Amino acid sequence: MMQFLLFETAAGYALFQKNEMENVAQAEEEVQARVLEFASFSKMVSLKAFSPFKDAETALAEVTAIANGEASTDLTAFLEANLPKKKKAYQLGVYDPELGKTLSDQFNISHGQSVKELLRGIRVHHAKMVKGLSDLDFEKARLGLGHSYSRNKMQLDPNRQDKPIINTIALLDNLDKNINTFAMRVREWYAWHFPELTKIVTDNVTYAKVARVVRVRDSYNADANPEELNEACGSEDVSKEIVKAMKISMGQDIIEMDMSNIDHFADEVIKLSAMRLSLHTYLKAKMNLVAPNLCTLIGEIVGARLISHAGSLTNLAKYPASTVQILGAEKALFRALKTKGNTPKYGLIFHSTFIGRAQLKNKGRISRYLANKCSIASRIDCFSEEATTVFGEKLRDQVEERLTFLSEGTKPRKNLDVMQEAIQEVQKQIRKKKKKGDKKKAQTEANEGEEVVEEAPKKRKKTADVVTPEDAVVEKASKKKRRKDV
Repeated sequence: MMQFLLFETAAGYALFQKNEMENVAQAEEEVQARVLEFASFSKMVSLKAFSPFKDAETALAEVTAIANGEASTDLTAFLEANLPKKKKAYQLGVYDPELGKTLSDQFNISHGQSVKELLRGIRVHHAKMVKGLSDLDFEKARLGLGHSYSRNKMQLDPNRQDKPIINTIALLDNLDKNINTFAMRVREWYAWHFPELTKIVTDNVTYAKVARVVRVRDSYNADANPEELNEACGSEDVSKEIVKAMKISMGQDIIEMDMSNIDHFADEVIKLSAMRLSLHTYLKAKMNLVAPNLCTLIGEIVGARLISHAGSLTNLAKYPASTVQILGAEKALFRALKTKGNTPKYGLIFHSTFIGRAQLKNKGRISRYLANKCSIASRIDCFSEEATTVFGEKLRDQVEERLTFLSEGTKPRKNLDVMQEAIQEVQKQIRKKKKKGDKKKAQTEANEGEEVVEEAPKKRKKTADVVTPEDAVVEKASKKKRRKDV
C-alpha cells in the first residue's frame, strides 16, 4: 500500500510520497534518526506534487479553513488530482486529526506517530525538496501569512467586546484597594490632629474633602466661607457638628509641612474616587451593550466578574449552571472534595442582592436557581442577534417570584409561559424598529424628490439667460447701424 503525506505550507499545498524502505526503518527511533540528515531523508520521502497559492487572500482563506478543521475545494481538488482513484490502494498521512476527520469521507486517512515524525522531517527539509522556491521565499510567505492571519483573527474575534469589560473590572478592583489604602492613611494621619472628625464623617471621600477644607484646625475660620464646608460635607448639620467638635477637639497641633502631605494624599483619594466613578459608568454602558440580559438580571459588577472569571462571554455561555453557581470558589470546592466535606453553595454570585435577601436555610436553593437563570441569560446574550433586556427582566422577575415562594409559599409561574411572553415582547420590538426604519426611508426618499423638483426650474432659467457668441455679434452690428443713422 502506498503512503502519501499532506504538508501545508504558507506558499501552497505539497504532497509527498513515502518510498519503500526496510522493515528496520519502520521503527520510530530509526525514523527519528534518519529525519535529521537530508541525504538519508530524501531517500525516504520524495515530492509527488506541489500546488502554490495564487495570492495572499487565497493563502489566508486556505489557512483559516485548515485552522477550523475544514477542507476547502482547492485542497480536495488537489488531492483528487494527485492521489490514486482506488481508496484502498493508498494511505494519506495528515498531521491535524480534525482535518483528517473531514477528509476521511473522501480519502483513506492515517495520522500516527510515524506520520508525525515524517512530517516533522518534511518541515525541516521542504525548502530543499520543492524546486523553484528557496528558504527565503518560504520565510517571506510565512511571515506575511502570519501577519494577515493574526490581523484577521483579531478583527473577527467574537470575544473582542469582552476584553474591555475584563480590563475594567480588574482596574476597578485595583482602584478600590488603592482608595482604601490612601484613605486609611489619611484618616490615621489626620486623626492625630482632629480625632473627632473620624466619628462624624464615615465616608472616605467626604473625609478627604473635609480634611482639605479644614486643614489646620486652629487657623480655620468657619464664618469666612461656610458654603465650602457645607459642600464638602454634603449637609449643613454635619458641618455644624464639625465646627462644634473643632472648638473642643483634643488633637495635637500639626505643622504645615505635615498638613501639605496629608492634603496631597487626600487629593489622591478624591481623584481616584472620581476615576472609579467614571469607570463604573463606562462598565455599566459596556455591559448593556455586550450582555444586557445578564446585566439586568444580576447587575453589572457581578456580571462583569463572571465574564472576567470565565475568560469571555462565550466561555460563560458554555458553562452549565452548576459551574456558574460555584464560579470563583474553586479552592473551597477542591478542598471539600479532598477532605470529603461539604461543597460550597455559591461563588461570585454570592454578592448578588438575591442571595443576601434570602433566608439562611434558602441561600443554597436560591443560589442554584439564580445560577440557572444566569446561564440562560448569558447564552441569550452570546448567541442572539437582537440586543434586548426583555429576557433579563423576565428572568429577574422569576427570581423574585422564587424568593417569595421560598418565604411565603406563593406558587410561581412556569418557565415556559414566562419565556413565551418574553419572545412575544421581543417580536413586537422588532416590528416597531422595522416600521420606524421604513418611515425614515420614505421620508428621506420624499425629501430627495422635492429637492429634484425645486432644482429643475432653476436650471431652466439659467439656460434661458445664456447668450451665445453669435447673438452678441448681431447685437453689436445693430448698435453700430443705429449710431450711423443718428
